[in-house]
Amino acid sequence: MQLTEAEASFRALKSELSIRPLFHQLEPRVKAHVMVAFLGYALWVTLKHLLKRWPQLEPKPSVSGVDNAVPMTPMRAIALLSTLQSADIVLPTTDGREIRLRRISEPTQEQRSLRRQLGLSLPEHLRFQREWNANSAVA
Repeated sequence: MQLTEAEASFRALKSELSIRPLFHQLEPRVKAHVMVAFLGYALWVTLKHLLKRWPQLEPKPSVSGVDNAVPMTPMRAIALLSTLQSADIVLPTTDGREIRLRRISEPTQEQRSLRRQLGLSLPEHLRFQREWNANSAVA
């Protein structure tokens, strides 16, 4: 049983997470690569368990006319949430300065449902992490 789980984890690393073996020359780089691969896999497994706990059901048409429920996979959840974007709206003022507004795209109904089930929330706007010059204002 442990062998099949180990094989499944390597399959997930190579296919879903696209982490391929790299041939590093220095030991610290090898350790860093293994750590990043492990963290990616740990997050993948956590997402898989969260999706099992709160299944996102998609209607799947069947021949009998009754909808079958298909659980959300981690790959599908990541693909669905990866379409969310943030953008900066730059508004010039009459005194030559700029007002920058960073906003997040409006999520679809499916994205909102998935976020609710996973317990994730999006802020209405994102804060800037860098300082601006005297000619800029951030809202």
